[in-house]
Amino acid sequence: MNRWRAAVAVLVLGAAGLAGPAAPAAASDNGLSIRPPMGWSSWSFVRRWPDETKMKAQADALVSSGLAAKGYVYVNLDDFYQKCDANGFVVDSFGRWAVDAAKFPSGIKALADYVHAKGLKFGFYVTPGIAKNAVTANKPIEGTSYHAQDIADTTQTHKNYNCKNMYRLKYSHPGAQAFIDSWANQMASWGVDYLKIDGVDATTVADVEAWDRALRQTGRPITFALSNNLPIAQATTWKRLANSWRTQGDVECYCGPGPNGSGFPLTDWAHVVSRFNSAASWQPYAGPGGWNDYDSLQVGNGDQVGLTADQRRSHMTHWAMIAGPLLLGTDLTALTATDLAMLTNDRLIAVDQDGVAAQRVVNSGVNQVWRKREANGDYIVALYNTGTSGSSTVSVTWSQVGFTGSADVTNLWSGASEGTVATSYAATLRPGETRLIRARPTSAAPRYEAEDASISQGAVESNHAGYSGTGFVNYDNVTGSYVEFTVQGTGGPATLTIRYANGTTADRPMTVTLNGVTLTRDFPGTGSWDTWANATFTLPLATGANIVRATATTSNGGPNVDYLDIAPSSADYQAEDATIFQGAVESNHIGYTGTGFVNNDNVTGSYVEFTVQGTGGPATLTVRYANGTTADRPMDIAVNGTVVSAGRSFGPTANWDAWADSALTVTLNAGPNTIRLTGVTANGGPNLDRITLT
Repeated sequence: MNRWRAAVAVLVLGAAGLAGPAAPAAASDNGLSIRPPMGWSSWSFVRRWPDETKMKAQADALVSSGLAAKGYVYVNLDDFYQKCDANGFVVDSFGRWAVDAAKFPSGIKALADYVHAKGLKFGFYVTPGIAKNAVTANKPIEGTSYHAQDIADTTQTHKNYNCKNMYRLKYSHPGAQAFIDSWANQMASWGVDYLKIDGVDATTVADVEAWDRALRQTGRPITFALSNNLPIAQATTWKRLANSWRTQGDVECYCGPGPNGSGFPLTDWAHVVSRFNSAASWQPYAGPGGWNDYDSLQVGNGDQVGLTADQRRSHMTHWAMIAGPLLLGTDLTALTATDLAMLTNDRLIAVDQDGVAAQRVVNSGVNQVWRKREANGDYIVALYNTGTSGSSTVSVTWSQVGFTGSADVTNLWSGASEGTVATSYAATLRPGETRLIRARPTSAAPRYEAEDASISQGAVESNHAGYSGTGFVNYDNVTGSYVEFTVQGTGGPATLTIRYANGTTADRPMTVTLNGVTLTRDFPGTGSWDTWANATFTLPLATGANIVRATATTSNGGPNVDYLDIAPSSADYQAEDATIFQGAVESNHIGYTGTGFVNNDNVTGSYVEFTVQGTGGPATLTVRYANGTTADRPMDIAVNGTVVSAGRSFGPTANWDAWADSALTVTLNAGPNTIRLTGVTANGGPNLDRITLT
């Protein structure tokens, strides 16, 4: 098999008549990071003083603590391994950063060999550009006739956090890519398994593309990570090129007693909680092969990291729920028993490694609830009290989670059964505390086995492992072969999941047709015919029988198809697609979904009106908004002309780039409904991104 082919397990498809976030681009096809990476990174604890001895000690501790056996296998050397002089980075004979021999007397390859000998993987660090010293000395580009002055744009510098003095590269010149290739080749020869490129922003896409090409041409699998605080407007670009991308600035508080705020505490609760809003915005872009990176996991050294035990459990719970990389930032040579038990909890690790990024369904004051559905039909639900004082009762209905009826509930931190719970779930939580549960619906979501469907130009087989039911459908290798399911719907949006396997290195695209709506989507390689992945999308189902047909569009036919799952879902309606009175669609603030947001005019009576589909009965309405002022911007919320929430508060969100959710329960008619949000003060309403109905 081609090792660079990723197994993309989750696809989000849009549908005519159902507004929602645009489908994320396919993940990087380098075949790496199919699940979020786990390990340790030097920056948080070691900070600006890494050396060979410290790195080996942390690698030793990763193994002796039992963390490596649980999957924490990366040992990542961050910044400040380099040697600097007054003009910036000291460079080698080909213009690449020189390693500080005083810190690493045996060299990077020897360190990587040490890490590898322990069954671990080695990570490294770089930033874009070429060092000033390389240009001043006009160093040759390895393997070419070019020199540094041929490829450097000395009128522009790159962001760098250490020696500074990094010139931008002129990628119009072939020597620029050759320079990056030579650097990547050097790293590959040392045994680098993971590369973090820091200082990435909207102006450095060409650099990210160059490093992506360079890593691929080495022939060595090197996981590619981007940092930090990347703009969400380029999310599909980061996903196409890399295996992870930092969504915010550092999680460290820089409030320790040492130089530059080093030492304990490493972080604080405010820095952790700030990740909740960004995780809600970035959620659609996570999936196998590419992950939203919310920075290091600061669990391991007890309260001295700056978080209480409750907050540390919430910290780990949230990173697991949103399928973030679990890269520890703490001192592994001084792990506390309490924190080691957290980090080695198999149930928590499994929540992270299921490869599904959770969605937020409740965001009310200090109360938040997040949910995700796993491949076996179980729902993982996390409830949080994000406050710093006072207990709070946090609740969620099963319909908000995504199913109806009752569920068998397991507490995932303790492993204890909580029995069968009907309709809704609630927990009274201390400040900073979390409750993480697995909810297994007692009435499972309908599953339609492919072997029971109508098949045209295909056959039922059972010669590959891992299928459900009695077999799977092997499409004939012809255009137009299909599997057609007849499914039952109750009206309204539903999540459809096709489980498939593609053991080739070539995509096997199909059109998915539901009641006359046709979508064309990719079904890329999954690594082998025994490896199954999920293609998940949301479409509205009619009441009664519905026809779902998956048809191959190339002469290779479709992938092997195991089954189709149906589950109730939420529907997003973008504000820019609604009816707007005294307001405008804009896109000058980051973090919105869709193609923009509505900026309400600063007048009483400005409104945004949505036309939505209902199934009859109660639904959860979630309004996503931003308010960059210090004053509340209340709005009336009316359903079908009747105000159901008068003067509902939409308080400040810190700035116009910070989005929040406000949720309430409304009653909808079966079929079309109108939902109008109207500003009730002269300031108008907040910026509106979308509404979601669950």
